[in-house]
Amino acid sequence: MREFVKMHALGNDFAIFDGRAAPFSPDAALIRRLADRRRGIGFDQLILVEPSTRAVARLRFFNADGSESGACGNGTRCAARLLAEELECDELVLETAAGLLSCRLEEGPMVRVTMGRPRLHWRDIPLAEPRDTLSVALGIPELPPAVAVNMGNPHAVLFVDDPDSLDAEDIGARIERHPLFPERVNVGFARLLPDGRIRLRVYERGAGLTPACGSGACAALVAAVRRGLVAEEARLILDGGELMVRWPAGGEVELAGPADYSYRGEVHPGLLERA
Repeated sequence: MREFVKMHALGNDFAIFDGRAAPFSPDAALIRRLADRRRGIGFDQLILVEPSTRAVARLRFFNADGSESGACGNGTRCAARLLAEELECDELVLETAAGLLSCRLEEGPMVRVTMGRPRLHWRDIPLAEPRDTLSVALGIPELPPAVAVNMGNPHAVLFVDDPDSLDAEDIGARIERHPLFPERVNVGFARLLPDGRIRLRVYERGAGLTPACGSGACAALVAAVRRGLVAEEARLILDGGELMVRWPAGGEVELAGPADYSYRGEVHPGLLERA
C-alpha cells in the first residue's frame, strides 16, 4: 500500500505522496492511472514530497497527463499546510524546481507563499523566437495578444471582454500547444472588473481547465501590473473562489488563499503495479 493525502485549494486538487522515508518514483503511466477520476484517485496534480538539504522538504509537481511541472502555487500552499502542521510550526521554506519558496500559515485554512520573481524575457518563458512578452500575437484573429510570464512554469495571459463567455476548454487546448511555446503553456483568460478585482479562468498545461490555478493567478497579476491595469496587488476571482496576489515593484510575487484537506487514503498495490 502507498499512503497519500488528498487536498485542494479552491477545488484545484492534489494527491500528496510522501517520498521522504520510503522513496516513490511514479512514471508517467502510473501518474495517469492515479489521476483517473473513475478508476484512480483523481487530481489535477500529484505532489511528491522528497528530502531536501536546503529546506524542510523538496516538492515535485506532476500534471494529470504525467508531465512534470516546475511550479504550482496552490499545490505548494497545500503541501505547506500539511508539513507545517506535521512539524507544528507556522513558517517554513520548501524547495521546488522554481527555487526556495517561503510559506506561512495564516488564520484558518489560509496559507501564503512567496513565489519568487517572475521571469519576463522571451528566452525565459520560453518562446520559440524573439517576441515582446508584453504583447505576443498568437495569429488567432478572434484573440488579443497575450502577455507571457514565467512563474516557474510558462503562462500566456489574455485580457478578454468576458472570460465566462469563451470556450476556454477549446481555446486553451489550442494555445497550450501553440508552436510559439516549445514547452507548452498555461493559458489564462482575464478581465479587470470595475471594483479592481480580476476575473480569471485558467487552462492548465497537462491538466485542462481547472477551478483555480495559483501560478496562473500570479501570472495574471503580473500581466495586469505590466499592462498598467492595477498597481501592485489585486484579488483574483477564479471558478473555485478568490486568491490574493501581490507583486511589489521588482520584488517577489506573494500568493495567499485557502488550502483544505479532503481525505487520507491508500493506493491498492494492484493500481500501483498494473502495466
